Amino acid sequence: MKFKMLLAAACLMAAPVAAQEVKVGIAAEAYPPFASPDASGNWVGWEIDIINAVCAAGEMQCVITPVAWDGIIPSLTSGQIDVIMASMSITDERKQSIDFSDKYYNTPTVIVGTKGVEMAPTAEGLAGKIIGVQASTVHAAYVEKHFAATAAEVKIYQTQDEANSDLAAGRIDATQADSIALDAFLATDAGKACCELKGAVADDPEVLGLGVGAGVRKGDDALREKINAAIKKIREDGTYDKITANYFASSIYGD
Repeated sequence: MKFKMLLAAACLMAAPVAAQEVKVGIAAEAYPPFASPDASGNWVGWEIDIINAVCAAGEMQCVITPVAWDGIIPSLTSGQIDVIMASMSITDERKQSIDFSDKYYNTPTVIVGTKGVEMAPTAEGLAGKIIGVQASTVHAAYVEKHFAATAAEVKIYQTQDEANSDLAAGRIDATQADSIALDAFLATDAGKACCELKGAVADDPEVLGLGVGAGVRKGDDALREKINAAIKKIREDGTYDKITANYFASSIYGD
């Protein structure tokens, strides 16, 4: 009997440890080419591939969990998800509620507007214009700080797609968002027909942040450090660049 007990204990000790399950929150709204559902409802895109690579490098069993963007931080702090990887910029305001990993990408912020209409990505250049932005984003905060005083109106949308649709329909004059996301819009038939890039806005790290990172609950240092190590690993072993090359012509990691 004693031998059987020792054998059973040895088997338990030798059994592989199950990977840590982590619920990774992404925005439920499509944000191509970073994350969007395909025809079968599976989430695909650059950020989804990066999530999978980070989870593999960190030996975490990840579950992609779509959450409405305006409720994604409350979902994290309440424990419904364990981490946010949804193109969320690292800002001082958000750091009051959650902690962040190291950045995993950083791209310019730009203005796209009606084709043929002269406008510059400045307060003077957008004077008298109707500007559309997505709610609860750094872009909404930036437009409010820098352009609201001179703009005719700032319209707030729940998704960037809604802002893009209204721009294409002529209901707004311009929108501000990440350059890669708006490049994807400009590549569509609607985008080509209506709109053009007006340029990058002046940097404001206080509002726009210091790049995009993974958000974790305050004090969850173990998960944050595991994600940091995984980001570093995929950057060093070439996985990050290989994934990026499938979507973009050049690196989007930033300086």
